[in-house]
Amino acid sequence: MTATLVLLRHGESTWNAENLFTGWVDVPLSEKGEGEARRGGDLLRESGVLPDVLHTSLLRRAISTANIALDGADRHWIPVRRDWRLNERHYGALQGKDKKQTMDTYGEDQFMLWRRSYDTPPPEIELGGEFSQDGDPRYAGLGAEMPRTECLKDVVARLLPYWDSAIVPDLRAGRTVLVAAHGNSLRALVKHLDGISDADISGLNIPTGIPLRYDLDEQLRPTVPGGTYLDPDAAASAAAAVANQGR
Repeated sequence: MTATLVLLRHGESTWNAENLFTGWVDVPLSEKGEGEARRGGDLLRESGVLPDVLHTSLLRRAISTANIALDGADRHWIPVRRDWRLNERHYGALQGKDKKQTMDTYGEDQFMLWRRSYDTPPPEIELGGEFSQDGDPRYAGLGAEMPRTECLKDVVARLLPYWDSAIVPDLRAGRTVLVAAHGNSLRALVKHLDGISDADISGLNIPTGIPLRYDLDEQLRPTVPGGTYLDPDAAASAAAAVANQGR
């Protein structure tokens, strides 16, 4: 048995365009991001990689990207499963802050530690603050699981139970699975798939709007480590742009 998994990071959001830390703040796609999502759908259709089921987060930038891409691939009718465990990493007190200003204020070392280290979260967000999610009805059932900040290690810990309980059964049933999510939730998943070390994961950047295909063997391990982008040249340049955010 082989299985096909496609990962799609949402298109550019309005806060990506403004270079702000977004996290769980629910911002829409920018006009450019909508175009990236359309291109993602075109790539799915042109490559013949047609999803049977979609898994996505509870944030509109991922949901909108998936809707646009699936419409372009003529797969808008497939089942959809949404879960908070696919949300972006919660950036704590950094949510809503300008990335360059944050780096200028705290220095590049601290900035990169918060942004890219595996196990160092930013300071917690203040409850009731402008960019806090306490009181948001979509998270009413989380209770103590509701984060106030996260590092990538935390994202891995909350994502893997969803992988095991929801995505793996679809793959084992022979379905082509599309996961439309976020930079850090997808980095967490790729870390698991490719067995990337805690130290090396800091160097992984996932571009917006370009589908990444994984063909998985019977143990659900990649037959090609790192997967294959459906537009490799565009992915390489876009990943470099992600790496330079804040500079």
